[in-house]
This record gives sequence, structure tokens and C-alpha cells, in this order.
Amino acid sequence: MKLREICGKLEKIASVGLAADWDNVGMLAGDPEQSIRRILLTIDLTKAVLAEAKLQKTDLILAYHPPIWEPMKKVVAGQGTSPLLYEVIRAGMAVYAMHTALDVVTGGINDVLAAVVGIVNPQPLEVKEVETSRFCKLAVFLPESDLEKVSEAIFAAGGGKIGAESKYSKCSFRSPGVGTFQGDETSNPTVGQAGRFEQAEEIRWETVVPAAKLGAAVKAMLKAHSYEEVAYDVYPLLEAQAEKGLGRFGELGKPIAVTSLVEKIKKSLNVKTAGLIGPRRRQVRRAAVGAGSCGPLLREVIHRDCDFYLTGELKHHHALELQEAGVTTMCVGHSNSERIMLPKVAAKLRKDCSGVDVKISRKDQDPIIIK
Repeated sequence: MKLREICGKLEKIASVGLAADWDNVGMLAGDPEQSIRRILLTIDLTKAVLAEAKLQKTDLILAYHPPIWEPMKKVVAGQGTSPLLYEVIRAGMAVYAMHTALDVVTGGINDVLAAVVGIVNPQPLEVKEVETSRFCKLAVFLPESDLEKVSEAIFAAGGGKIGAESKYSKCSFRSPGVGTFQGDETSNPTVGQAGRFEQAEEIRWETVVPAAKLGAAVKAMLKAHSYEEVAYDVYPLLEAQAEKGLGRFGELGKPIAVTSLVEKIKKSLNVKTAGLIGPRRRQVRRAAVGAGSCGPLLREVIHRDCDFYLTGELKHHHALELQEAGVTTMCVGHSNSERIMLPKVAAKLRKDCSGVDVKISRKDQDPIIIK
């Protein structure tokens, strides 16, 4: 498959439009037209992971954490923060990062952690609407004689598809009205005469178009339309975020002792040690999770009366605040709280990308080893 096709599959798993403003997700290196035969999934791109990727002749490294955080002025071997990226590009490999897009999306990391803890009907700790560039609304004003020709042109260019896996096609809405205009002496209106104020029976026709295909749809629409000057509008769409956001919280299916819950989590995340804060002898009835470094969400955890909070890591003052609030908190290590998601993404890619070999890195591990 082409890299751009793989990116399309990843966009459906976790749209880049869901990521935090400060994040850097999506395709970070590569040629959209290059062929992808082998994908290697990892939390972090390290020297060990890069060596593994080279050995496996990987075409695409799918990293959870973006290897590019800040703008780079140089990509030079052995200098500054760019050597790994230099080696990736030199080896002809592409890099794609998912990070907070995968944190926020329904079915992403935080939902997986919520299932590990036993939260029923998990809800986001922090919800916000995110403007996504995945889709636009295209509205065009036209005479009835142009209706079928223009609509079919836009449909052929990729517009009008809605629903999961674009199950429905040629979707649009039509509403009649009256358009007014007055051309100057040099105009050549399809309806009416130059230099006169005109009122014309028109139809407002609108549909949804993927942002990536908007240019082609507009070009096709202008070609099919009979007007000398076409009136049309393009609106970026907000994706409904009611079920999306950072972190998760909710009631457990049944109460569980802290000691039993801790052992259950350690087994599920394949960790032998973890940091514990706050009361250890209690029954957990209401819990929250936040993958990675989610200390800033602690006030939401406290505000929502959670007994237990599972996260990757905390700053010292965040740990103290949770302790004083009486919230039992478990820190399993930053990337240890995220790695459980890699098999889920790999399984989805194996299903959607026929003929592509998808593997999970064996060299990827949390940089902090506790002995």
C-alpha cells in the first residue's frame, strides 16, 4: 500500500484533528507515494528501535510519541536532536505519530485502561470540542437546470459520503430560494441581462466533502456550473466530542480492594513494580485513568469524587495534592501506561492493510527501570 493510504487508515483510527494543540502528530517524515510493506509499532523511537527497524527492513515506524517535538533547524548526522531522524530518512523509512489523538479518541488508550480497572461506561475527565479538518460542508447556489450535473460532478470528486466506512453515498440537501444579483455592462449572466438587477429562482445544494478532496470537489463543481461567477460556501466542521476527551472516569462494575486492583493492573500492563500514593486499605468504587503524564487532570479526579486514579507518572506536587485529597493513586511508569494500546492498533492495521506486515517492537521499553 502507499503511505498516503496507510495514513488514511490511521486517520480513521485516531484523527489528527483530535490531538492537543501543542502536540505534533500525523506523518512526520516520508513520501506519501512510497510503498509500505512493513510497519513497526513502538511507543518511542530510540536507537535500539531504529536498529530493529533497519534489521527488519521496515518501511514505516508508527510511534506513539512524536520523535519531533519542536521545530528543527538542522537534520544532520550526529548533531543535536536530529541524528535519529537523519538515520530514518537516510534509510528510506517513514515516521507517523499518534500520541494525544489516540488518548482522546473513543476506544483509544484511556478506554483500554478504563477497561483494565473495571470502569463501566467510562466518561472523559476533560472534554472539549476540537475543530477537525477531516470534513467540510460545501454549499453551492445554482439554477435547477444545473442541479444534476453539478451534484454528480461533486459526488464523482469524492463528496457526499457519510457514515462508518462511507456506507452512504450521494448524500446532499436541497432547498429552494431566490438569488439576487446585478452584473455590470461587461458581465455575461446565465440568467437575466447585464446591467440590470435580477431575481432568480435558485437551489441551495449542500453536501459533506473530506477536507483532502475539497480542492477536487470545488474544481469539479466550477466546471459543471453554468454561471459566470459561482456563489458557494465552504465550512469547516466540528466533530461532536461528547464521548471524547482526555482521561476517563466512572463507577466500577463492583467494588474491589485496592490490593486486588493493584495486582490486576500490574498483570494486565505486564509491570512488576508501581508507585502507590494515598490510602491502601479501602474498597474502590469510583475510579479514573489518565495515560502517560496526566497530573494536570488530578483536580478533575478529585472533583468527581474518585477513590482511585491510575496514571503513568506524576510530578511531586501533583502526588502530594492527590495524597492530601485521599485519592489512592497508582503510577506504573509513563510508557508502561501506554504500551497496552500497541497490540490494539496493530490488530486494526492487520485487518485494514492487506499484504502489509505489521509488527510490534521488541526493543521498545520504558527508559526508567526500577530494580
